[in-house]
Amino acid sequence: MKNMGRMLQEVSEWIVRLVWTNILWFVFIVAGLGVFGIMPATVALFAVTRKWKMKDLDVSLLKTFKETFKKEFVRSNCIGLIYAVIGFFLYVDLRIAESMEGTFSVILYVFISFIILLYLNAIVHFFPLYVHYHYSLKDYIKQSFIISLISPFSTLMICIGLFFIGYLITNMPGLIPFISGVLPAYWIMNVCIKRFKTLEQQQSQVNEHMKIEESIN
Repeated sequence: MKNMGRMLQEVSEWIVRLVWTNILWFVFIVAGLGVFGIMPATVALFAVTRKWKMKDLDVSLLKTFKETFKKEFVRSNCIGLIYAVIGFFLYVDLRIAESMEGTFSVILYVFISFIILLYLNAIVHFFPLYVHYHYSLKDYIKQSFIISLISPFSTLMICIGLFFIGYLITNMPGLIPFISGVLPAYWIMNVCIKRFKTLEQQQSQVNEHMKIEESIN
């Protein structure tokens, strides 16, 4: 009975935690006048989910949102603008490819479609990358594309998770105000943290191997 009671308490705490975080996400998007609030509010959302993954479950949600939103408002919006410009040019290129005829147009269309998928995948990987590492503005964008390109399995896992979350929300639209942002963010963060650790281990092994070679030479 004690174990059951403890489990029910943990479940209820997680429900409150998720719902409150999702509400804060919506509130801070509105506080940023919608368009300008999306990037910093989403960065704050991922900052919270990262703390959860780091076992910091008692983090102050409102304080974390306020501090992260204020700190990252300008920088995250600058990066968002860069992604928006890239997306605009990709969209224009795709429309041009659609208007063309012949075999080359088909090849071009397929190629641009692949780049768009890579672009969308890079955006998904950007937020976990942004809250987990300290890079320059340019390197955040570059690394998001690189990691999305070399992480097909992680991308597949993210897509599977988002599919089921999307299916759940589609069939139960009443959940949108409560989990529509936080649940996808938590799943993406969960997958990316594991991938980051793998990449760090691989890099550490490469560095160690290079040191050994240098010592031999």
